[in-house]
Amino acid sequence: MSRYLMLRAGQALLVLWAAFTVSFVLLQVLPGDAILIKFQNPDLGLSPAQIAQMRLAYGADSPLWQQYLHTLWAMLHGDLGYSVQAGVPVSELIADNFPDTLRLALPGFALALLLAALLAFVSNLVGGRWLKNTLQALPSLFISVPTFWLGIALIQIFSFQLRWIPIINPGQWEGLILPIITLALPISAPLAQILIRSIDDVQTQPFVAVARAKGARYSGVLWRHVALNALLPALTVAGLLLGELIAGALITETVFGLSGLGQLTQQAVNNQDVAVLQAIVMISAVGFVAINLIVDLLTPLIDPRLHVYPGAAL
Repeated sequence: MSRYLMLRAGQALLVLWAAFTVSFVLLQVLPGDAILIKFQNPDLGLSPAQIAQMRLAYGADSPLWQQYLHTLWAMLHGDLGYSVQAGVPVSELIADNFPDTLRLALPGFALALLLAALLAFVSNLVGGRWLKNTLQALPSLFISVPTFWLGIALIQIFSFQLRWIPIINPGQWEGLILPIITLALPISAPLAQILIRSIDDVQTQPFVAVARAKGARYSGVLWRHVALNALLPALTVAGLLLGELIAGALITETVFGLSGLGQLTQQAVNNQDVAVLQAIVMISAVGFVAINLIVDLLTPLIDPRLHVYPGAAL
């Protein structure tokens, strides 16, 4: 088991290094210069020599390989760099905005899990072929709707038409209702699809037929025998959907004008603030790797067939 953990940890570190390297290269080749964007403003009255000194202070004129090693070494020590535009450490910007994104992302993911489970299991319990087909077709509809369009549609319906949820000066949690729904619906769709297919596959297994032959009710068999086995593929997909969750949260924050990493990312892109963008990419990568590492460790605990024993081949 220790060898299994070391292998997974090594893979996680390799993914993080690859994410850092690729994002660093891509951000460096982007057109624009954060220092020039800020300090060439005529209102500041800086001379070309003073701007050159600012570039030297920020290390913008150093060779790329030196910038790469310096940034990598700093991040390994918890230093996320300095925001040129805001004039403060990037860690302060992240600390100020990350809780707002977390407050949106966690309920959104929980609602996505709930919606996926309801669609998958209710569609197998309802009577009537047409109703079952309708419920099982909903995930395809949800997955095809762009997040930004869904957010605008929900605002139009529930805020402007029905006037149920105010979009202007809402309460602290009232203002999160529509954003959470906007974030949850597209993420719930692939989970529901995987669950529906997995339930159909598990129900063909012999142990299900044996339980039914003993007189067990269909609903009891579904919850006691089918559910746990059907959750395994969905658990893996749920870990992979973290990247979509983060991207969806950023888009949702922009649509609804919420503070958080989404607004911070938009400002950093507009100002070519590379340090901020690099930090957001790495935070996303760390979250993605951590969730998938947890899923890898939980899966053998749920399914005894996947236990890794000492000396077993990996």
